[in-house]
Amino acid sequence: MSRTGGDSTAALERAGAETVKRAVELDIASRFQESLVCYQEGIDLLLQVVKATKDEAKKHRYRQKISEYMTRAEDIKKHIEKEKQDGKYHKQIRIEENATGFSYEKVFQEYLSEIVSEVWVEDPYIRSVHQLYNFLRFCEMLVKGPCKVKTIHLLTSYDEGSGKSQQVTGLDEIQQSLRNYGVTLNIAFSSSIHDREIRFNNGWMIKIGRGLDYFKRPQLHHDRIWCCDLDSDVLLPLEGPLTDPC
Repeated sequence: MSRTGGDSTAALERAGAETVKRAVELDIASRFQESLVCYQEGIDLLLQVVKATKDEAKKHRYRQKISEYMTRAEDIKKHIEKEKQDGKYHKQIRIEENATGFSYEKVFQEYLSEIVSEVWVEDPYIRSVHQLYNFLRFCEMLVKGPCKVKTIHLLTSYDEGSGKSQQVTGLDEIQQSLRNYGVTLNIAFSSSIHDREIRFNNGWMIKIGRGLDYFKRPQLHHDRIWCCDLDSDVLLPLEGPLTDPC
């Protein structure tokens, strides 16, 4: 094995060991969803070590460890699934001010299983241009899958100022665009709506303090690089979403 190859394998070993160590710590702390992700990443790294090393004794040790980690990861999966079925599972995400990397795909994708066909969005602030863009981006995510969304229900409130006409026109255009993809958008307005939540018909409910509008407004208009990349957008301080099965 070349020096470069040896260094690469050693780096994989260190990364794998650190990742499974973190998985065990999270497991002990009953942070099972995060622990499962770390176990899976650690197992993948250790499998790469097994593939790269020529030391049979080391291969044997790592295979034993991988088997143990895989068994524990499977147990955690079953535990999480049971909690979901019992309505006890929830996950909380804390988003710090000026953070990035929290696009709608990153936040919602794990809850969008293939059986999702209907979505309810309750958000009083789908009004201004950037909020309409946020809702459009959310709808784009649903259309791209892997879910097979056929109906989206939006409950929001009217713009109280001169922007009402623009709001209604924008929502009508989104409605027509979705129709072209075989998706029905039902729009309703309420003057008393305050809470913000998103529900999927696979049982997941997402509560977000700021609704879909948790990004800071861009300083420029839509002619800047990455203006449509939500993973690059800077976020407002937010505690959420809190996800619960219905």
